[in-house]
Amino acid sequence: MSVEAWTYLIVGITFALYIYIGYASRVRETAGFYVAGRGVPAIANGAATAADWMSAASFISMAGLISSMGYDGAVYLMGWTGGYVLLALLLAPYLRKYGKYTVPDFIGDRYYSHTARAVAAIATIFISLTYVAGQMRGVGIVFSRFLQVDIATGVIIGVAVVAFFAVLGGMKGITWTQVAQYTVLIIAYLIPAIAIANQLTGNPIPQLAFTFSDLVNRLNQIQVDLGFTEYTKPFQGKPMIDILAITLALMVGTAGLPHVIIRFYTVPDVRSARYSAGWALLFIALLYTTAPALAAFARYNLISTLHGKTLEEVRQIDWVAKWEKTKLLAFVDKDGDGKVTVAPGRAFALKGGRPDFNTPDEKSKNEVHIDNDIIVLSTPEVARLSPFVIALVAAGGLAAALSTAAGLLLAMSSAISHDIYYRIFRPNATEAQRLLAGRIVILLAVILAGYFGVNPPGFVAQVVAFAFGLAASSLFPAILLGIFDKRMNREGAIAGILVGLIFTAVMIGMMRAPQIFGAPAPVIPNLWGISAEGVGVIGMILNFIVAYVVSRATPPPPEHIQHLVEEIRIPKGAGQAAEH
Repeated sequence: MSVEAWTYLIVGITFALYIYIGYASRVRETAGFYVAGRGVPAIANGAATAADWMSAASFISMAGLISSMGYDGAVYLMGWTGGYVLLALLLAPYLRKYGKYTVPDFIGDRYYSHTARAVAAIATIFISLTYVAGQMRGVGIVFSRFLQVDIATGVIIGVAVVAFFAVLGGMKGITWTQVAQYTVLIIAYLIPAIAIANQLTGNPIPQLAFTFSDLVNRLNQIQVDLGFTEYTKPFQGKPMIDILAITLALMVGTAGLPHVIIRFYTVPDVRSARYSAGWALLFIALLYTTAPALAAFARYNLISTLHGKTLEEVRQIDWVAKWEKTKLLAFVDKDGDGKVTVAPGRAFALKGGRPDFNTPDEKSKNEVHIDNDIIVLSTPEVARLSPFVIALVAAGGLAAALSTAAGLLLAMSSAISHDIYYRIFRPNATEAQRLLAGRIVILLAVILAGYFGVNPPGFVAQVVAFAFGLAASSLFPAILLGIFDKRMNREGAIAGILVGLIFTAVMIGMMRAPQIFGAPAPVIPNLWGISAEGVGVIGMILNFIVAYVVSRATPPPPEHIQHLVEEIRIPKGAGQAAEH
């Protein structure tokens, strides 16, 4: 069968499975809708957390970034993984013991303030919306390439599937769907990695093939011969201070992502929260330890396949012709010799932060534009693996994007229907009214995410740093201080959140002015060598300082809040704490 036929078959089966699970898990009460009735087993919650956390960025983009950036690309690996460890060890068990539905719920109650609750809810909505639009765009890219439909049609199909199981089953439906999606995505990631490792080195275990074979040395030599620096040489694209800031921003930003935190509310008790964090770490490690190997394999195969070949010869390759139609792969014959040259620099000049395919960049000899997002998806085809494996990777990419999109949609829905509608404006709303509000909001959110997936504004595609920067500078300090500093009061928390949020938003806006506002150049290129991706760390530090100073200059929290904070930190008594 052809790649397209296999893709229709495998994607059709997996989508049917997701829809069935969503229907079978439909709920009729708010506890089921928001926290899956707190009855999810630890191992299942670990798989669901891994699927929720490993977005299209992890499955599709991360290996591509490492492949193009070399050693410096490891910043994403370290930042995202470190963030998960930080969340699992430092925050998750305590938040579970507190026993609420959402992050704004914790912040609102801990700081006895509807203002703090509203600020946290708005931050949650903005972070989730920025993130989910990127997921829907990833769905559209996979569909456009493998099913030969336009991106808009692909996004609409994805939106319809997510809407079905998220609206009907809420967190319960999303949880069990994510367990199935994790199974699909990890199989789809490992099978081609194992096959290519065996093909290139004779060792089928990617991690061992990457570490103990001579492949990396060969790749280093090829890079040097083509004018690049060695693949494994650090700090080539970014200074050390920026690498450190980005790693830290990704780490604390990940630890503050509301859609991941709420997963720990779905297990029965604190012990299960700790066990599910361990399971999730194991499931995540399977993909994250494979990514550097897959990145090196992809880089080696792509250069070997394209460099020095004639344009006519290259364009006869099936996967090249199909990716070229999506504009994510493009060639330009700058020297007129009819051959493809892979070299440092850009093939095309940038316009509004994106490649202008009508204007070759004459500063570089490079004649190939490869979007980072296609490297993982094209790797099985470049390595000439079976059409079945190629289709499986497409299904894996879709599973990764849809699982995270569902979690983000629920986080947005909870922030609006639970934290704003119920906790602030309609505290007397009945169970049925709250459930209806949750379903209406999740439906509106999925439609909005679909719109941004079809018509991505510049800020969504270009400023993913926004989501992590805002989470790092707003929610993370408020959660951490809320657990470990009983003297922290509402005045300090609100002042810290606002200062961190505003500072980070303004800085990213100035550094990314061309992408966000269409300006000809950034207002400032960086702050003390730190780029937009890492500036959330400065916002976080300001948040901590302002929160501490303001809290000490204003009255302490009420006695019952201080007792509550002490109680949260005691390992026993989760049931009692959950009743607050």
